[in-house]
Amino acid sequence: MPANLLQLRRPRCVLIVARAPTGLPPAEANRIFNEFIGSRALPLAVFHDHFIGEAGGLAIFFAENDEDRKALLSDTLLDDWSVELHPLVFSHSPAAFDEQIAFTLKAYRGVDWEELQRARRPRYGSASREAETAAEDVDDS
Repeated sequence: MPANLLQLRRPRCVLIVARAPTGLPPAEANRIFNEFIGSRALPLAVFHDHFIGEAGGLAIFFAENDEDRKALLSDTLLDDWSVELHPLVFSHSPAAFDEQIAFTLKAYRGVDWEELQRARRPRYGSASREAETAAEDVDDS
């Protein structure tokens, strides 16, 4: 994990990409990653998702101060995993992360974030089954 995280002085969100060790069953990787996301010893997790095709996931934490940044660097739950940390430029808070989503959609695609949030998306498959298997669930029943 990058030591430059400790050189930061301002609050900001940090993207974490975590890939489980080879051979760890996806269901166990899902359990461990969820435990990591929910750890009260870590800063606030504002977003997370799991990968299809490999065991692991990504998360965005709000690291408000040195204590939060040190907690991300010293956590041992994902020690055997391949973990990358990337402090984000525009996302200085959970609200700024949300604003960045809105800005990106509007500036680059002309899409209104609030309208998109109200759109009813089709539900298919089981997201929890996908997280546990790292495979797309094509059972629409």
